[in-house]
Parts: sequence; C-alpha cells; structure tokens
Amino acid sequence: MPIHDGPWLDGTPCWIDLSVPDVDAARPFYEGVMGWEIQETPPEYGGYLNCLKNGRPAAGIGPKMTPEAPTGWLTHFATSDLEASVERVSANGGQLSMPPMDLMDLGRMAVCADPSGAGFSLWQAGSHAGLGVVNEPGSLIWTEQMSRSSQENLAFYGAVFGWEFHDMSTDDLRYATFVIESRDIGGVGEYAADDLELPAQWWVYLAVDDTDARVDQVVKLGGSVIRPPADSPYGRIATVADNQGASFSLMAAPPEGYGD
Repeated sequence: MPIHDGPWLDGTPCWIDLSVPDVDAARPFYEGVMGWEIQETPPEYGGYLNCLKNGRPAAGIGPKMTPEAPTGWLTHFATSDLEASVERVSANGGQLSMPPMDLMDLGRMAVCADPSGAGFSLWQAGSHAGLGVVNEPGSLIWTEQMSRSSQENLAFYGAVFGWEFHDMSTDDLRYATFVIESRDIGGVGEYAADDLELPAQWWVYLAVDDTDARVDQVVKLGGSVIRPPADSPYGRIATVADNQGASFSLMAAPPEGYGD
C-alpha cells in the first residue's frame, strides 16, 4: 500500500531528510530528479522544506546545523516511547548524538549512532507522522545499513527495535532484511572487503519510474554517477550524488511488502 496515514509501527523507517549547505540549490535538483512538489515552511522551522509527492509527505530538506555536520540523508525510525528507545540505544553499545528534543507540535526526536558509527534518528510522532507515501515513484523504496560489522549491528538493532531478521547472506555477501509484522522493511549488510573507503551508514533508496532517465537528469542538474544503472533481482538500481555531494540510490521497482 503506497499511501499511509498516521504513525508508523515502532522500528519502521518513518521519515527521511537531507541536510545540505545550500537548501536553495537542493530545491531545483530534487524537483527535477524526483518530481517533488517542494513547500517552504514558516520561518520558525529554520528554512526546512517539505517535499511532497502527489500532495503527500515524501521527504524533507534542511540546512546543516553546523558547517562541520555531514551533508547527506538521515533515516528516522518510528518510536512510541522516545526515552525508552534512547535507553536501549545506550544500553546496547550505541551513542546519543543529540538528546531528545521537542520540535514544536510536530513530534519529538533524538539523533543516535549505532556501534559501527552509522547515524540515525528516532522519531516520536506528534502532528507529523512521517512518510505519507512509499513504494511508488518519488518516494522511499528501501533503506539499509551498511558497515564492516553486520553481526554487531544485527544484535544492536534487534535489541533496540525488536526486529526479526531474514538472512540472505551468500559466500560473497553478509546481508539480512529486517522484518516487521512478517514484512521485509529494509536491510543490514556488510561491505565487501575491497570497499575500504566507505563509512558505516544508513543508505536511502528512492523509487523512480525510469532509472536511466533519472540518472541522466541527475547529471544534467549538476550531480554525479557513483554506480551506473544495473539490473538486479529487485529492480534497476543506480547510485548517484546530488549537486552538493549527498549520495543515494535510485530504484525502478519496489521490493514487495513495504508499508502494506
């Protein structure tokens, strides 16, 4: 079901947003690549932009909090009890980067890092429940955590969110999907031995109707191609960077089950 209303189940990736040095430069890029309708917010929201697909919330774009903050996408996970989730993060080897805070009536959030250093956010919904559309062009299609210590992260996220896992590992790849109510929602994997420069991170996949055409648009609008389009069992995938260096993937077809 691509349309969603109300809070997401605990542990579900419920929102994604982008932190960039120049919000004004990000706007035309994502309008052109993703077809988002981008709305400004009142001044008290600090220049944050809401990105809509067919009128429904699909993502956010905001300015970096400090010049030293990373440029990139942040995945937020739903929780109905922020303080309890933060306690589980700390008790299981994670770190608290930003303590729980209220964002007006929108909700409450905390920013954390898992044992491998990958950052993520916890979101307790108020008036903003998060994603209103998934698994269709112009919306989130998949999220995955990649690092060099997947077994440690499987234990961590299982303890924090109560996830179950479906092991899909092969001789060449350690990878497991995480399961909520019998549905594969995202993945936790391990980099290949030759991917020495890649940091531990949560990775965002955005759905598109035509991967090759969207990649062409990325380049036209000042972005770059990290991995060119290629077919996979789950759709045609490419990895790109936007016009400010934030990387993400494009996928032409959704994995079944997200948000059903």
